Amino acid sequence: MYSDFVLANERPAYIQVKDYMRRLITTGALQGDQKLPSTRELCGLLHVSRNTVINAYSGLEEDGFIYTVKGQGHFVTLSAAPSDSLFQSHDVKINWSTKLNDYARLAEEHDLMKHGIRGQKQAISFTSIAPDEKLFDLQNVKRAFMDRMSLEGDVLLNYGYAKGYKPLIEYLLSYMENKGVDLAGKDLLVTSGFTEGLSLVLSSFKQGSGRILCENPTHHTAIKAFKMHGYKITGVPMERDGINLKELSRELASQAYDLAYLIPSYHNPTGIVMSHPKRREALRLLNQYHVPIIEDGFNEELRYSGSHIAPLVVSAGSGNNSVIYIGSFSKILFPGLRVGWILADQSLIDYLESVKRARTIHTSTLDQSLLYQYLYNGNFEKYLRRAKAEYKRKYELVVRSCKEWLPAHQLSSDGGLHVFIEFAAGFDTRELLKLCSEQGVLFTPGDIFYTDGRGQNTLRLGFSRVSERDIQKGIQIIGYCAEKLLS
Repeated sequence: MYSDFVLANERPAYIQVKDYMRRLITTGALQGDQKLPSTRELCGLLHVSRNTVINAYSGLEEDGFIYTVKGQGHFVTLSAAPSDSLFQSHDVKINWSTKLNDYARLAEEHDLMKHGIRGQKQAISFTSIAPDEKLFDLQNVKRAFMDRMSLEGDVLLNYGYAKGYKPLIEYLLSYMENKGVDLAGKDLLVTSGFTEGLSLVLSSFKQGSGRILCENPTHHTAIKAFKMHGYKITGVPMERDGINLKELSRELASQAYDLAYLIPSYHNPTGIVMSHPKRREALRLLNQYHVPIIEDGFNEELRYSGSHIAPLVVSAGSGNNSVIYIGSFSKILFPGLRVGWILADQSLIDYLESVKRARTIHTSTLDQSLLYQYLYNGNFEKYLRRAKAEYKRKYELVVRSCKEWLPAHQLSSDGGLHVFIEFAAGFDTRELLKLCSEQGVLFTPGDIFYTDGRGQNTLRLGFSRVSERDIQKGIQIIGYCAEKLLS
């Protein structure tokens, strides 16, 4: 062990060491609670400076992969290691060709690239969950742009490939592998953000039952997409640690489903992170009924405390191709760069590539190359550390302010860029919004996230783009208006 580490010249050394150690952890080469070499020992094994190892260990601890015992050293976090966390199911092999609709088949059939032919302005608004542009790392973005343009600017301004910009694909595959994903039999398609990725998947499946299963509440954009593609939606209630497994089991036993859509980390709108046991059991149940899973990797990086929890696609283990992972940096980095990705079974990606080419030709190569260079230069790690510190401060302020000012409510959120508020049954947040808007405060009523017309007593507060002063002032006004409705 450690003999296969090769230091590249271009990237910061501590990031390379951090990625290397993280991969040893997520692939099982290092086990949970195993003691790691001391910083002095590891710098000798890897032939790097001791400061490089110290910084790498610090980053791993910050991300929840390792922990420190005073006077004893560094140890692997139990939940970060795969030994007891993978749900192994080698016999689940979905034949994706039987799931595809005529639209996808026609797109592949007529894919010329494959078949030989080349050619109120002052209001305090809690409605947004976009990143705060004041945190954007403009100097390094400019540097990344100039770096990439100087290398291949003429190529970047021409047509690109439907599958994506190759250097970015390779980076994202490595990025997903660092999360613990077994890439055997999988491939990746770059999309114009999450929304296109979801649309590509939904439009490419033939409908059997015509039903899709999801958490309730769930992402409003996803609900809209399901309806636009003709799906009937069944929402399974949420609990404090994720989807209600008894209800999930009951729904799966009662009728057939074409697909399931889950947001396991920093769920939109509730902000809940699905617990480790629930991830494993939800996978088992959905695999038992051979229901393909769309995993929304929403806000996965915005963990403010606690240990790393692997995505569902990791927990599925090797030999299981039932999870379609859709990722994006839009809520973390720069949503103006419309770049996302789908990681799934190779045969499915092959079809989705043709559908993508038939619809939009390709995602902006300029956007992809800029994002790639920014990530490759090692800027993401630094930006994410700064952004998480800022968002954590705001998150904690929102939680304190809600406790202080909002009457009779429940708050759910484990992190991310928003919190979800539930008032007592019978309370109407639409009426609350009318009162608050008159006072110059806006939020998102929670009923739009429900699949069955419920949620009139709920709301979502997005705080990422709101100043700390306005967070306190805005929540105080919401509390005052809520008290008025309750009196």
